[in-house]
Amino acid sequence: MVAADWPGVDPEWSRDVDVVSTSGADEPGTVRRWHRLDNGAQLARLGLAPAGTLLCVHGNPTWSYLWRTLLAAGSDPDHPWRVVAVDQLDMGYSERTGTFRRLADRINDLGDLTDALGLDGPVVTVGHDWGGVISLGWALAHPQHLAGVVLTNTAVHQPSGSDIPPALRLALHPAVHQWGTTTSDAFLRVTHSLAHPPLPADVRQAYMAPYRRADRRAGVGNFVADIPVDASHPSFPALSGVAEGLHGLKVPALMLWGPKDPIFSDRYLKDLITRLPHADVHRFEGAGHLVAEDRNIAAPIFQWLAGNISADGSGSLEAEAVTAGSQGQKDLDEPALSEFRPLWDLLGEQATGSAGGDTAVAETAPDGTVARSLSWRQLDRNILDLAAGLHEAGVRSGSRVSLMVPPGVDLTVALYACLRLGAVVVVADAGLGTKGLSRAVKGATPDFLIGIDKALAAASVLGWPGRRISVRDLPAARRRMLGTDTSLEALARSGAGRSPGQLADNVDPDAPAAVLFTSGSTGPAKGVLYTHRKLAAMRDTVAETFGIRSSARLVAGFAPFALLGPALGAVSVTPAMDVTAPRTLTASALADAAAAIDATVVFASPAALRNVLATQDGLNEAGHKALEGIGLLLSAGAPVPEPLLAEVQRLLPAASLHTPYGMTEALPVTDISLEQIQAADADAAAGTATSASAVAGAGNGVCVGWPVHGARVAVVPLAADGTAPGSQPLTEPGVTGEILVSAPHVKEAYDRLWLTQQESNSLPGWHRTGDVGHFDAAGRLWVEGRLAHVVTAPGGVVTPVGAEQAIERLDGVRLAAIAGVGPAGTQAVVAVVETVPPARKAGPAGTQLAGDVRKAALESGVEVSAVLAVPAQPTDIRHNAKIDRTRLSRWASRVLAGGRPGKP
Repeated sequence: MVAADWPGVDPEWSRDVDVVSTSGADEPGTVRRWHRLDNGAQLARLGLAPAGTLLCVHGNPTWSYLWRTLLAAGSDPDHPWRVVAVDQLDMGYSERTGTFRRLADRINDLGDLTDALGLDGPVVTVGHDWGGVISLGWALAHPQHLAGVVLTNTAVHQPSGSDIPPALRLALHPAVHQWGTTTSDAFLRVTHSLAHPPLPADVRQAYMAPYRRADRRAGVGNFVADIPVDASHPSFPALSGVAEGLHGLKVPALMLWGPKDPIFSDRYLKDLITRLPHADVHRFEGAGHLVAEDRNIAAPIFQWLAGNISADGSGSLEAEAVTAGSQGQKDLDEPALSEFRPLWDLLGEQATGSAGGDTAVAETAPDGTVARSLSWRQLDRNILDLAAGLHEAGVRSGSRVSLMVPPGVDLTVALYACLRLGAVVVVADAGLGTKGLSRAVKGATPDFLIGIDKALAAASVLGWPGRRISVRDLPAARRRMLGTDTSLEALARSGAGRSPGQLADNVDPDAPAAVLFTSGSTGPAKGVLYTHRKLAAMRDTVAETFGIRSSARLVAGFAPFALLGPALGAVSVTPAMDVTAPRTLTASALADAAAAIDATVVFASPAALRNVLATQDGLNEAGHKALEGIGLLLSAGAPVPEPLLAEVQRLLPAASLHTPYGMTEALPVTDISLEQIQAADADAAAGTATSASAVAGAGNGVCVGWPVHGARVAVVPLAADGTAPGSQPLTEPGVTGEILVSAPHVKEAYDRLWLTQQESNSLPGWHRTGDVGHFDAAGRLWVEGRLAHVVTAPGGVVTPVGAEQAIERLDGVRLAAIAGVGPAGTQAVVAVVETVPPARKAGPAGTQLAGDVRKAALESGVEVSAVLAVPAQPTDIRHNAKIDRTRLSRWASRVLAGGRPGKP
């Protein structure tokens, strides 16, 4: 193949150059021929002055072709960059030298090439695989030219106590190495098979082209043989030098990672982050070793360059700090931040005050009795004891600790002990399902994993990272099986009565404190990073918005709120339920928990409330009396229909029912009571909310009320293509758009999702929620669905929630979902309904039901093209309420095309 036959490559980029080698692998004065892809001459011909040079270094067994998308992007007149993608000697279309070139030689070789080309900066290195190490070696040797570094799936150090990846062990085995890497093309084919999705045939052929014969593959075999498996390897000193040198590298850095990589897994990313802690990191879920093929990495790289390389071409960590910081909130006209008080501040006050001997936390058993409880003094002492034990076990400020413990006494103690040490707690609950949970834990790469037996068993089977700590003391055989050598009980005993020594009483408010994972209802669950300041602001917002004070006694039936009780100085109890399945909360369990502490507040999800109502016949007189003492009910996590709230009101007659709207990234955002919902619906029905609402029935969505204490909310209008491309936040009534929120308690960033963070923060000072909605004339916010679920029909965009609510008011319909089928802009609107009783099988709805659904939807302003029925809607695991409309859209497309319905 020649350059003209390489898909995605402009033949003008293909260049050769003769370079005098200074490598110890060559005789003095030896000249080597290098091949590269280089758009420099093209830019000059077009009269474009590049902002700098990207020096791109491939790994084994690829070649410069890997970087073709960067060359194309760098040739764009709007942001010209010279891109020099090299073929390393013995690789690609560069010379086959006949010598064994080690890591130090290859770093030196790259320096020879850049000297010959006259590269004098600003240079940003880009590396993949072993090309990452070589590019970093060049970077450390040329600080005068360096402006930044970009890394994709590479490694500079083998973590202690772990073996090299199995694939590389096999390739190094004497019985396999020569045949697998050189005699045959097996190593190339295996590497190419790691692409997700599979490489197109012509792209695969282009990758194979330089390595068709065995004599062209000697470099492939030598590269593998040069992997330093231990300290005795000749290239180990060079690798160690690069690894240690990174600690002093202060230029901006970007890491783009494919976590589905059997070679360079997340443990290598974790090591790189410890060496370059200022780096921006983005993990592309589902991408693997060939991340440059699996995802469009050119766009984020050039976006990053624009924000981090200043006009004079130098690296700017200051610019990076502004981009990744606290979302520019100080630039906004909003309430001043209150004085910072750590999350555990009120807990300590209760422990040392007159209430010290009163119950602080409790959990109830299935039989309704109190299974465990701690007073405020006991809770504080247990936290300090465990903190001392954890510190002795190696937990330090900044350590990541994954907590896989159900809400209750144990989780409360463990969480606050970690926070007191300055550790970062990672909370990914089992509600994500095994696959989602595994993906979340591996992505967070915790240093420690504290879990119940079930979690520890999963960690053993699924290879979750972190030193494992059990909750309870275990027999020796069980400890060996689960891979744990200590327990929370043992650590608390060892720390009993001792000061932890390293308590973060003077914690940096802006240091990371927690990584909380989203529900995964609209894609892979995302880690949301909170600082101590953000967590404290969440506590203060909840306290001020709902008037929850130290005298409050709350039932925590919703996992995200289970840990806020001690922070609020309130007594809290966890009811007997499976917290990973909210619908398991029964009326009796709720009443038992309420009776245990004379509860005044209840936190419960909509799915939990549905089951409470379904099981209320089992309540006795004492249970009813306990529930009659509830003064406030909060239900969050998903929209709560007004009829459901009205039923709950009859069960909790004295309670003020509130449905705060929020998300993992900002909880809460707005709030509204049942009475206010009823007033909003009445206004909408009377046509006094907005003209748009009046046409669409009950406000064309769910009314979620007004911004909570300290928060601001706005929208960016929707465009005809269903996106929200504008840059002007609006609060005008009747304008549907993506909902924005600004508040002191909005998340700090998405964890290791730099690109996602940039998208969510594209309007400085605002978090883009991904939800769509509008304001009415009274300033109330109505949520109309998710931006990703907007249907682009021929007549205009259709948001789903208004029509869904209209359909759900029909007798015999339990849940409804609106989905789009067909090409964007001409999508047909399809209604998918879950009926009562459930349909026997999924497929087209009966004539009567279809007619009723179409009529109801039309009254809300939506014309439905097809109606399908399902036995059960696909909902998220955590809330049991958020319908996966994207999945329904794919399923409906198959059904309407004549395919076998199956299960959606």
